[in-house]
Amino acid sequence: MGQEPEVIDEAPRVGGAVAEPIRVIIVDDHALFRRGLQMVLEVEDDIDVVGEAGDGTEALAKAEETVPDVVLMDVRMPKRSGLEATRAIKEILPNTKILMLTISDEEADLYDAIKSGASGYLLKEISIEEVANAVRAVNAGQSLISPSMASKLLNEFASMVKRSDDRAGVPAPRLTDRELQVLKLVARGHNNRDIAKELFISENTVKNHVRNILEKLHLHSRMEAVVYAVRERLLDIK
Repeated sequence: MGQEPEVIDEAPRVGGAVAEPIRVIIVDDHALFRRGLQMVLEVEDDIDVVGEAGDGTEALAKAEETVPDVVLMDVRMPKRSGLEATRAIKEILPNTKILMLTISDEEADLYDAIKSGASGYLLKEISIEEVANAVRAVNAGQSLISPSMASKLLNEFASMVKRSDDRAGVPAPRLTDRELQVLKLVARGHNNRDIAKELFISENTVKNHVRNILEKLHLHSRMEAVVYAVRERLLDIK
């Protein structure tokens, strides 16, 4: 296959021991697809499938019941869409990561997913074996987008930059010079480890900076921070 989303290959370790398994819920209206994902993920020692749901309403109830680390969420489902469920889950479980896994390549769904607080947007064209690494990546704080969708997002970024020229200037919340450095690196897709090496600081310091940035800007995810960085002309996108 072509380009692949950036992933983390090893389970996080705490004090030299393997961390608790990543608790995952699978949400999709196709039972066979859910079963296939479950079979693939259950063979991973560091991943524990704690529930599944066939629509957004069931997803919210299951999330409240199990408090998962990661939710694999379809976009188009009956009763309540994955986007609606994502917003509801993030409201009650802000630390839970949502990874959209869908056939929808609509730009509007991608943007809505970002606004709703999703940490990733992958198309079902990826191999099912890649899903485990994607779960690890978003659980570790990374943002993932399928390459074909990333190109659409960059096109939208370019349009946002042009529109910002016509927009009345609104004072942005003041970030420190270091926070601006971190934000620019986040917007370029760097993970915490890369940022720490680039700026010669610890990963914990990077995490603190990212948390402060999101709080100051009233954002919910690193993906939203990317959108903000482009809108405020912090990146050079032609």
